[in-house]
Formats: sequence, C-alpha cells, structure tokens
Amino acid sequence: MSALFTTGRAFLSRAAKSAAFSRSLSGLPTYENIIVEKRGKNDSVGLIQLNRPKALNALCDALFDDVNDALDKLSEDKGVGCLVITGNEKAFAAGADIKEMQNKTFVDCASGNFLGHWGRVSKNRKPIIAAVNGFALGGGCELAMMCDIIYAGENAHFGQPEILLGTIPGAGGTQRLPRYVGKSLAMEMVLTGNRINAQTALSAGLVSKIFPTGRLVDEAIKTAETISQNSQLIVALAKESVNKAYETTLAEGNEFEKKIFHATFATADRKEGMTAFVEKRKADFKNN
Repeated sequence: MSALFTTGRAFLSRAAKSAAFSRSLSGLPTYENIIVEKRGKNDSVGLIQLNRPKALNALCDALFDDVNDALDKLSEDKGVGCLVITGNEKAFAAGADIKEMQNKTFVDCASGNFLGHWGRVSKNRKPIIAAVNGFALGGGCELAMMCDIIYAGENAHFGQPEILLGTIPGAGGTQRLPRYVGKSLAMEMVLTGNRINAQTALSAGLVSKIFPTGRLVDEAIKTAETISQNSQLIVALAKESVNKAYETTLAEGNEFEKKIFHATFATADRKEGMTAFVEKRKADFKNN
C-alpha cells in the first residue's frame, strides 16, 4: 500500500508538472527555429531560446520571422512584463547564416530591404534581456545589442568579424557598438574582426553583469521577474526615455524626460506607487 501510495504521488507530481508546462506554453505556437516558454512567478517572463544548435544558432530570415512573431505574441500578453532572449551554452548566435546571403546581389539587398526586419527586436515596448553564453558574433552581437540589458556567461565572446568576409556589419554593429564601448574599441573590433571576452565586455560597458555559464539564464529570469513586478506602462515609458538618450542631445533628452515624467502623473499606477510608499505597503500596479 505504501509503495502504491508513493507511486501514485509521484504520478500526480509528474502530472502537475506537465500541466504547469502546458499552461506555460498556452497560446504560443511551436516554432522551427526557436523555443518559447513563460517562466518566473506567475509566468511573468517570456523566454525565447534560439534553437539552431547544429549551426551555432546562425541567424537567418526564417529565425527572425519566428522571433518577431513570438515577440508580437508575448508583447500582447498582459501577464508578461519582461522578455529574455538566449541561445545555448556554446553559442548565443555565432553570426548570420552566410549560406543564405552568399549569392545575393546589391539589387537583391537594396530592393528587398535585406535584414530590415531584424531590427524589430529593438522596437519592442517591453524590456528585453539578452543572456549571452558562448559566441555572440556578427549578427549575434548585433542582436544582443538590440536588447535593453546584456548579461554574459563567463564563456561569452563578442565580435563583429564581417570585415573578414569582405563586408561590414549590417544590423547596427557599426552604430550601436561605439555607443556601448566607445569609438576606439569599436573601431578595432570592426576593422580587425577581433573578439572580446566577457570580462573585457564588462569593463567596456557592453554587458552589465557576468555569471557562471550554468546560472546565466536563471539570473536573467530573476531580473526579468523583478522588472515584471513594476507597472508595465511605466516600464515602457522608462525604456523609451533611456533609449532617447542615444538619439538626441543632452538638452533635448532632458526635455523629453521631463515631459514623460509629467505624463506619469496622469496614470493610476503613479498614484498607487506613491500612495503605497507613504502607507508603507507593496504597490499593486494595474498597468494603467
């Protein structure tokens, strides 16, 4: 009887885990090039894992179609407050799929706006954390820089090696990298194709934290959970304001920030946040 009870309890435990897993994927389709889950407390974090392991997660149009579709669906999910994009322990993404672009002509690229839809990641209103293990090269480095926060595993390497292929970065590498690491290091990386490791990336300001390889994704999810506890409305405004700093002068940026700050006083969440602080309790944000 005891053995039967134990077996039954184990079965129920597995069933509960299976049900929880099914709930975490509810409403999300199965993709060919990525794996999508909801993680964290109350499924508040959307996790997108690049899943072309045999190609070291090389980026292609079909993969970005999958990523963009998943981002659209997770962005519409009011229960999800923050997103994480990762690869595997060997590679975040080791670059663009060269076979896909090898025979393209200038006319093909210009008339078809080649790589144009790759940049949609940077336009997402919800914050995105890149959790980078292994290689983040070429398009992989550019994808990480499209995200709002970059965490690196101890084995991470970043680089823009396009110069070695007779071309230049085409998804923001020459524009975002200098803003992260400064002109000198960016110019060296772009003109030589040399890589930098996680520690150099941290020192240069490309990443904000380094974690052991096996802990990286969990730590990114923890931070995403923390962000998700805040008002999604205010988080989106804060993200927009920080991004404005890269696109305007200091005076214009300060003016934009002031207007956004004033606008928060029209929201119920701003009132709730300050009231909760005065009453010494946890705020109950409604995202309005």
